[in-house]
Amino acid sequence: MAAGRGVAILVGAGDAIGAAVARRFAQGGYTVCICRRDASKSQGLVAELRAAAHDVHAFSVDARQETEVQGIFARVEKEHGPVEVCLYNAGSNVNKPLLDTTEKLFFKAWELACYGGFLVGREAARVMLSRGRGTIFFTGATASVRGGPGFSAFSSAKFGLRAVAQAMARELGPKNIHVVHLLIDAGVDSEAIHQRMKAAKGIEASDIPPDSLTKTSSIAEAYWFTHQQSKDGWTHELDLRPSVEKW
Repeated sequence: MAAGRGVAILVGAGDAIGAAVARRFAQGGYTVCICRRDASKSQGLVAELRAAAHDVHAFSVDARQETEVQGIFARVEKEHGPVEVCLYNAGSNVNKPLLDTTEKLFFKAWELACYGGFLVGREAARVMLSRGRGTIFFTGATASVRGGPGFSAFSSAKFGLRAVAQAMARELGPKNIHVVHLLIDAGVDSEAIHQRMKAAKGIEASDIPPDSLTKTSSIAEAYWFTHQQSKDGWTHELDLRPSVEKW
């Protein structure tokens, strides 16, 4: 394991992308703080990484609540050290016909995918600016750049998060804070997508063609790659998709 490099705080870190990023940054020598609504769901991952001698912790936090977001940054900084990396990975991928999209559903999609990202990004910037360094990641999707049928709520939220990330990048870049928006224009090779494909098309996971979904480890490597970039060649937006994806 590499020497300690500070803290990577991962908000909205579930069992797919979030877990892969946790593994990659733990292997890279970071103390990893996994934050999700129910921290108990990450105990298996925490045990796995601690067994490999990595410094990993899990916290329960609702990214839509300002006081909880502020509290988790204060706690992590006090108990585990300076936050050098922050990932916002939460989202609400809902697909509903326009006339079935209620006011409540629309607001909840925005609140989690966009507003939560703003809160987390702002608090990450607050602690990073005091030290003049850091990297802030936002996970985007196809819906970040293209609205499709049934995605009026989700795409508007992801468009909004992309705008937040762009504005942050332009403001914080000159202050040595690297803001990255990773646009995943693909299905992710995860249990949730496998179940969705089976329900929609009757396709078993074993029948999915190789390399037709983007692996979570590939997404984690993309985040690691951008984090390692030198200041003279920073990437703000990077899009990932399998070679067979139509775009």
